[in-house]
Amino acid sequence: MTTEAQYDPQAIETEVQQRWEAQQTFKVTEDPTREKFYCLSMFPYPSGRLHMGHVRNYTIGDVISRYQRMQGKNVLQPMGWDAFGLPAENAAIKNNVPPANWTRENIAYMKGQLKRLGFGYDWNREVATCDVDYYRWEQWFFTRLYEKGLVYKKTSAVNWDPVDQTVLANEQVIDGRGWRSGALVERREIPQWFIKITAYAEELLTGLDVLDGWPDAVKTMQRNWIGRSEGLEIHFKLGEENLTIFTTRPDTLMGVTYMAVAAEHPVALKAAETNPELAQFIEECKQTGTAEANLETMEKKGMATGLSASHPITGEPVPIWVANFVLMGYGTGAVMSVPAHDQRDFEFAQKYGLPLKQVILPNGEKECAAQLEEALTEKGVLTNSGDFDGLTSEDAFIAIAEYAEANELGQRLVNFRLRDWGVSRQRYWGCPIPMLETEEGTQPVAAADLPVRLPEDVEITGAGSPLKKDPAFYQVSDNVQRETDTFDTFMESSWYYARYTCPDSDQAMLDERARYWLPVDQYIGGIEHAILHLLYARFFHRLLRDEGLVTGDEPFTRLLTQGMVLKDGAKMSKSKGNTVDPQALIEQYGADTVRLFIMFAAPPEHSLEWSDSGVDGASRFLKRLWKQVHTLMEQGSIPKQLDVAKLSSEEKTLRRQVHEAIQKVSDDVGRRYTFNTAIAACMELLNNIGKASDSPMMRAVIKEGLEATVLMLSPVVPHITQRLWEVLGHDSIIVDEGWPTIDQTALSRDELELVVQVNGKLRAHITVPVDADKASIEQTALADENVQRFTEGKSIKKVVVVPKKLVNVVVA
Repeated sequence: MTTEAQYDPQAIETEVQQRWEAQQTFKVTEDPTREKFYCLSMFPYPSGRLHMGHVRNYTIGDVISRYQRMQGKNVLQPMGWDAFGLPAENAAIKNNVPPANWTRENIAYMKGQLKRLGFGYDWNREVATCDVDYYRWEQWFFTRLYEKGLVYKKTSAVNWDPVDQTVLANEQVIDGRGWRSGALVERREIPQWFIKITAYAEELLTGLDVLDGWPDAVKTMQRNWIGRSEGLEIHFKLGEENLTIFTTRPDTLMGVTYMAVAAEHPVALKAAETNPELAQFIEECKQTGTAEANLETMEKKGMATGLSASHPITGEPVPIWVANFVLMGYGTGAVMSVPAHDQRDFEFAQKYGLPLKQVILPNGEKECAAQLEEALTEKGVLTNSGDFDGLTSEDAFIAIAEYAEANELGQRLVNFRLRDWGVSRQRYWGCPIPMLETEEGTQPVAAADLPVRLPEDVEITGAGSPLKKDPAFYQVSDNVQRETDTFDTFMESSWYYARYTCPDSDQAMLDERARYWLPVDQYIGGIEHAILHLLYARFFHRLLRDEGLVTGDEPFTRLLTQGMVLKDGAKMSKSKGNTVDPQALIEQYGADTVRLFIMFAAPPEHSLEWSDSGVDGASRFLKRLWKQVHTLMEQGSIPKQLDVAKLSSEEKTLRRQVHEAIQKVSDDVGRRYTFNTAIAACMELLNNIGKASDSPMMRAVIKEGLEATVLMLSPVVPHITQRLWEVLGHDSIIVDEGWPTIDQTALSRDELELVVQVNGKLRAHITVPVDADKASIEQTALADENVQRFTEGKSIKKVVVVPKKLVNVVVA
């Protein structure tokens, strides 16, 4: 092996990657005799080119994977493609090419980019969600859920994106606009397929308590989204019918002054039959999205129905209004309104001149306010509430609930904010929903007739899905029509982590290999997926568990949410013109430099500010490492054995620094995931090695230090370290080497360096034997030349010795 004088990253990286490929270095198989470690980064959408966010995500995952492999574990690190989705349809319109062709060309290009970056993936396990071998099992599983009663179809109000011509989940509506198109979302009523995630709401909530390896912020976001609340379901009489509501504040029941129902509520629709103005208002409400975020920000509007319900306790008439902030899909589609104690109700009542009735006295208050400027939302003591006067809000909750249950007016319930998952999308490039409409009703496609293949040779115009215009697809027979909607792409990403364990299984969705590899030990991705993807994947894992396909409750044991990559203080984006092309950087500096900068610039959870000078600095460091290894090996004889007993004081000091670095880097990489400080420790060690004097035994210590440095940096910069490992006299693949071990004896010190202060100000550093007593430390400190300059002619009042840290001389 040649020892090149100049570091040539392009040549080295190509040669090292060819060796990995030839030896199938990263191909992995199940081995029950070894501890497994499954490390997974969220797979990308094949948009065409990698961006710096991808590079950061995947470098973090690769560093963790390589480190764990060096711990002797059987490591799985796969990669694939989240390949369905709307961008492919948009590109098809723009470029006049079928989405399948565009997607597969992008996959080929991006796969080359990932390989060029040196990521240690087992490419034998690659999956693309647009491949029929993948989505056929998703279709099969959906039919199983249907047979279990966990899937249903209903007409419901949905978020309609008029630009993308599809339905959006509530989570996909951001500030009233579609998450991809940015178009103002409308509300429409169409038939939709749903999966009963609400049946698992309690389990999804309590399961968060055992996820100790997840960031608190993500768990809090999921808890809030699931939104468990305890309250009272209670009936207001409307003729012979019940108008049922759910409230978490039964203590305010006596303060109800009006009720509000959704525009689609049967009461509203019945009233609109004889009220054209109300009918027009209901149509206007349909232009509003169904996401709660919309309802918080939009103008609250309402209209009286002319109907009244009876208060369940007093029997008094309560007017019923239609309001645009009440959704039919949430709860019962009706709410009781207590404007004195709810701010939204207060603002609505003020706008439409509706009465307020205060029924809660805030703690410490003796009488009601003469006039309310805003709602009194805190709990307190009941007033104007008949037999319940004087009770605290907490006691009144129980008393009113017991009264309602005893009189068959209602019941206590646990409610969830979480709604069932609407999985229908009115787009083409997705997995076909395997359902049929027949004369006998809706039926799943029989298992023997799966998969339902998505036709790939289609023309995309942008006006709706081509599946709806293709009788060869949807017309199965004279009386049987196929569903033309496709799945929400979050379906595919909810179980891909499991398919990686057995991607070639053609007899089952998952096989016994899934039980060996799952759960994922370390999952890495952006915090923007905290609710959507991560909640759906946790749900899907439980569905797979209950089908007997996996064991355990949770898919991901530990979660790392990496920060964004910023430039000029803003997230990199084409629209801002502040992107950096990874490909150009790799061609200029090599993959190792890009990887080193990415890992050194910031801790993984923090945002990373791009710095061109930082990239230059990373490149210079690698050149210095290259030079120091070559310089050592060209110096001449190096003792084969390091005789620790014969080391000089300087040699012992450097060896201690080597093992202190191993100790720190091992903790930073293995436990803390502070890769930037681990790299800094390697840089500091290299500086110390560079200052060392030359002697045969010092060369042996330096070689030990450089070998440790090369090993510890190998997860971050795997190409240069592989070559330097060979230069240092080894012929193995470095990722198969063990992580350097700490020699505890090397960490012991003969001497300590202490700070010396005079009247609290730093004046000197002294070196003393590690077992020096207080008197000898004082003597050494006072004898220091610089200390004497600041104590000369002054009276020494006392000398304070803080063991192993400092000496403070107090003078007057």
